[in-house]
Amino acid sequence: MTTNEHDEGNGDLREKLRSALPPMRDADLQRDLWPLMRQRFEERPGGAFLSGGPRFSRVPWFDWALLGLAGAALVFFPALIPTLLYHL
Repeated sequence: MTTNEHDEGNGDLREKLRSALPPMRDADLQRDLWPLMRQRFEERPGGAFLSGGPRFSRVPWFDWALLGLAGAALVFFPALIPTLLYHL
């Protein structure tokens, strides 16, 4: 089967797809979305990063615990440092 014969056989499928998905007429955005995204970021509890508020008070305690555990592991097992640098 040549390429032309193969394409002719899919004409029915192509027409069904065209009828199911009409062409987009007005694909341009009607407004700028960035102000809305910025407003949503500022409304969120972690939005202090964008608004310049207190940054370290928004970090959960579990993240600080993981950071402390990782620091202690590097202090007690310094052989992990080259391994960590290798995987970065």
